[in-house]
Amino acid sequence: MIKRLLYLLFLISLWMGGIALRTVIVGAISTLFIVYFIIPLVFHYSPALQRHIVFLNFLNVPKGVDYNSPEREDLPGTRNFYLETDKNVKVGVWHILPELLISSAPNEESADHVAWYEKSLNDERPVILYLHGNTSSRATAHRIELYKVLRKMDYHVVAFDYRGYADSSPVQPNELGVVHDAKVVYRYLQERIGSSPLFVWGHSLGTGVSTHAVGDLCLEGNQPTALVLESPFNNIKDEIKFHPLSSIFRKMPKFEWLFLKPLASSGIDFSSDTHIAHVKAPVLILHAEDDLVVPYTLGQKLYETAQRVRPASAPPVKFVGFPAKHGYAHKYICRAPELPEILRKFFYEAVNQRI
Repeated sequence: MIKRLLYLLFLISLWMGGIALRTVIVGAISTLFIVYFIIPLVFHYSPALQRHIVFLNFLNVPKGVDYNSPEREDLPGTRNFYLETDKNVKVGVWHILPELLISSAPNEESADHVAWYEKSLNDERPVILYLHGNTSSRATAHRIELYKVLRKMDYHVVAFDYRGYADSSPVQPNELGVVHDAKVVYRYLQERIGSSPLFVWGHSLGTGVSTHAVGDLCLEGNQPTALVLESPFNNIKDEIKFHPLSSIFRKMPKFEWLFLKPLASSGIDFSSDTHIAHVKAPVLILHAEDDLVVPYTLGQKLYETAQRVRPASAPPVKFVGFPAKHGYAHKYICRAPELPEILRKFFYEAVNQRI
């Protein structure tokens, strides 16, 4: 690839005139030096940069969201609140009511507003704890699209932003931190849902968070009713290795040493293929064949690993793939017409296994 680039630049320089040849070659060599030497070394020796690249929490779109007014994001019947998950750490949370409860919700100025919302979690409707992927916030359009599908199915949806995202505390996230945030929100819900089923749903990077968190909770004997993994990877190293942005570096000598080996020591491991061995709840994996961000094969690898490493007595793991012709890619499985029926059947079976 480098030889082709130099040859192309040589041809361009001839077209521009011989005088420009030296300038073009020096510029090309400088660019290659920066791309293939400086950037990899800076990444390798900078844990902060590694965390920024993995979490992308600085990419906060859409801009100008008023998280206290979720109705402006077309989510009426939604309560915004904050939970303290750690010392000096608070996370922003939305509790999105099932569609049939929206008209019953008290006004925000009402004295029983908070108590009413919390009590509604104990109405035996399923509660979905949603853990989003990297970039942006709980107000991102494709996430709101999923919330609407789930609330139309008469489910409560609770979505939050990890530390370092959106209106949560501006703390640089690492794996243990965001997993801890997830477990605190989970326990908050568990204390309030009574006999309502509690499902954990992770998307993209959120599948790494949710598999780690649920694995820990299961080891404590505190498992949810089920776990849903949308567009998951098997581990963060494979995800980075096969991500489109790493394609220009992938064939470099020492690629693994430069880009993959330093991750664990920087607080970024996300080994879902290890944590899933501890998940004692039913698992549903959803993946689109045309997903370029997290390749379909990584979801399949996680599924195959789960079948192999979980005890024979563990509840089943189900894999549902969506053909590339539908164009759901990484974010839009929520648009699949068959998704509600897939979820109803899976959730029904998961609840019955719990009884």
